[in-house]
Formats: sequence, structure tokens, C-alpha cells
Amino acid sequence: MAETFETLLARPGLLVLPGAYDALSARIATRAGARAVYMTGFGVVGASFGVPDIGLIGPEQMIERVAAIAAAIAPLPLVADGDNGHGDAARLTEAYERAGAQCIQIEDQMSPKRCGHMDGKEVVALEEAAAKIRAAATARASKAFKIMARTDARATHGLDEALRRGEAFLDAGADVLFVEAPQSEAELRKIGESFRGTPLLANLVEDGKTPWASRAALDNFGFKLALYPIGALLAAAERLETAYRALLAPDYAGAMPRASFAHFNEIVGLPGPAR
Repeated sequence: MAETFETLLARPGLLVLPGAYDALSARIATRAGARAVYMTGFGVVGASFGVPDIGLIGPEQMIERVAAIAAAIAPLPLVADGDNGHGDAARLTEAYERAGAQCIQIEDQMSPKRCGHMDGKEVVALEEAAAKIRAAATARASKAFKIMARTDARATHGLDEALRRGEAFLDAGADVLFVEAPQSEAELRKIGESFRGTPLLANLVEDGKTPWASRAALDNFGFKLALYPIGALLAAAERLETAYRALLAPDYAGAMPRASFAHFNEIVGLPGPAR
């Protein structure tokens, strides 16, 4: 039987969160053994709209994706990227909870926001950031729905300010802390030491700003969640480029590395024979 996100947080050991960008990728992640899935905003805007993660997509589109992904993996829990709250963290929290997510991530970036491993980010004042977390925590219908507070202040103000914001976010009602883009193993260790006993998320991004740490190391540092938000998306993009080049070649004969028609129908839950 599937466990809730709240239950998974209470269990000992590191929880791996694979990133998914649509209902299909989320379903495949759970078939591979994921106990919970993370909806990546970077992936949603890239895969669904073909645009970069620089604040171009609004809350209604994101809420629709939350509902689709949550339904595809139910009853397994979905952790959903809420960016910087899209102007109303309370409303977005209510919408994500109604849509079936079990946790919303809210960050302290200014609008328009940027992917956490891009340059050129800016953050709002600490008081405004904490107010968003407080509004989200107050707006949820159940405390089983978790608030993940992310700070991008490491890039703009340094690690000490990021840690200060983490404390303020916990005071405001956050359940999980996400210090984005630490730049060394020593910084990862310091984050873990600073928040012992608090569920912490480490964000592992291919070609990103944070050094690739083993899961054993993350667990030892005190992290609870190891997030891999875009690895599957990048792999899918490479495979799509290869597939379309093959399909458009003059000598294409219907053969390329692929799932079978029947297997795809199995993935999406078609009952009975595919044909």
C-alpha cells in the first residue's frame, strides 16, 4: 500500500525524488519503483510549452499539470514545484492541495523567477519571503499537506543568509527546507549541521552548480530528500532528437530503439489486449 508523503518523511533513511514533467513520465517513474514523485517546473514549462524556466508560464497552467500528474500516480504522493507562489502563495497552496499534491515547494525569488541553477537570480526581502511561507502554511486544509520552503539566497547573498532564511521559514511554518545550489561538499555539510532534525532536500542537477554527492554522503550530512529533477527530461530530449532524426531519414524503415505499442498501452493503463 502506498505511503503518504508525511509518512515517508517520518521514516529513517534518504528518500529519492525523481523529477517528472508530465503524467506519462510520472507514471513511468512509479513503475520503476519511485515511492514519491516531484513535479519539476523546469520540466513542465520546457516539455509542455517549449520555453525556458524564466517565469513565462502562469499558475493556472501549473495547477492543471499538478492535477494530471497527481491523478496519474495516485495514491503515491506528488511533491509539486510552486515556483515563487505566482503572486499569491495562499491561493496556489489551496489549488495544489485540491489538485491532489501532498507538498508544495515555494521559493523566495523575485518575479520573473529563473531556474535555480541559472545565473541572474534575485530574491525578495526576507520578511516578504517568510510571509509567503506563513500564508501557505495557514492556507492548507490539512497539516498532512506539507510546505517545502526553498531559498535561492546562496547565489545572491551567500550561504549564511540562506541559512538565516531557512530558520525564518521554519518559524513561519515550513515543514521541509530546500537551500538551492550550495557550491561545495562543505556547504552541503554545513546545511545539514545547521538544521539537524529538519527534513532537508538536496537538489542534484546534471551540469548544475552543486557538486554531485553520493546518497550515502547526503544521508550522512543529514539530508532526508535527494531530488533529481531533470535527469529524465534531459535523457528524453536526447532520445527524441535521435528518434526524429531517424524517422526523417530517407531510408527510415520503422525501426528505432523504442517501447512497443503494446507496452506503451500497458504503461498508460489500457485494460486488456492492446489490439
